[in-house]
Amino acid sequence: MRGGARLLQQAAIDEPAIDQACQIGVRTGEQPNGNGWPQAEQQQERNEMAASITESNAEHGTRVASSPAVHAAHRRSRQGVIYGVLSYGTWGLVPLYFKAVERVAPVEVVAQRVFWTCLLLGILLTLVRRWGALRRALRRPKTRWALAATAALLAVNWLTYIYAVSTNRVVEASLGYFLNPLVNVLLGVILLHERLRKWQMASVAIALIGVAILGAPPIAVTLAVTFAFYGLLRKTMAVDGLLALFVETVILVPFGVAFLVYLMARGESAFVLSDPGMCALLAASSIVTAIPLLLFGAAARRLQFATLGFLQYLAPTIQFLLAVFAFGEPMTPLRWAAMSLIWIAVAIYLADSLRVYRRLREQMPQAVPAPADI
Repeated sequence: MRGGARLLQQAAIDEPAIDQACQIGVRTGEQPNGNGWPQAEQQQERNEMAASITESNAEHGTRVASSPAVHAAHRRSRQGVIYGVLSYGTWGLVPLYFKAVERVAPVEVVAQRVFWTCLLLGILLTLVRRWGALRRALRRPKTRWALAATAALLAVNWLTYIYAVSTNRVVEASLGYFLNPLVNVLLGVILLHERLRKWQMASVAIALIGVAILGAPPIAVTLAVTFAFYGLLRKTMAVDGLLALFVETVILVPFGVAFLVYLMARGESAFVLSDPGMCALLAASSIVTAIPLLLFGAAARRLQFATLGFLQYLAPTIQFLLAVFAFGEPMTPLRWAAMSLIWIAVAIYLADSLRVYRRLREQMPQAVPAPADI
């Protein structure tokens, strides 16, 4: 238990920005320090680049002297992969938790999740002494308004996802997160006036065909769009994920608590002392929310975005497998055909992003941008 507590505390200290999960394929004009990277991370990036150059030289038969920085970068990368797999693996298993509370109305689950997550994150902020950073971040009016918007998007996203699980539509939910990076690309074109490469255009076109075959399922579209806008807004803030999620839950807590009090007054709340098991499950929603977030934060500090771009598909893949093989959701031939097209689109998108990133790294290894920016 002590080891687990130390892991969570270290992950909380390492927490960068949860919006980095949505950054693959999106670029915005405003980022911390102007170059998209906090100064504390620049040395780490140089170390990681040194490791990459060492690997490249080794492939071409060039011998490069070992250095502590290279060894440290390799060690951090290995740790990052472990954190990343644990993070996305946990997110993939989240439907199991919501299945356990499916007899509770989705709106009440969201309200309970907001309340308990806010409480847990407040404790974590105290443990890692981040209240000063929070006060500094909230001095900017633009940040406060952006966090209010992301709080609303988060509430819609959570409610939609919980509704999908409780109504046996996890396949649609997983589809939404498969589509999310491609929606990010579309937002870049529409809102940021970015130009698509030919393979990006092909991946988006194929994905749109797949969605059209499915009839544009509302759950998938809602999850993909809300999470894409959530990530886009988060990327414009110089606020890390732990602080941002705490503020978002603080904004939502008054509404959640008011709804819970209303349910209790009517005797309709699922949180009753006569059912301690359900009370414990609802309180555990804070852990279900915080642990993957903190693990992701630790992974994002240690890995390049290209690696995170691959790992992010672990979560919807696990969700899809759970939906089909554990929950028994039906998969008609038409559904298989549509999902196959979307998987092909995702594969093309990932292959193109990796190809461009490798080409840029070979051409100018000291000035290559993060894969989120190419």
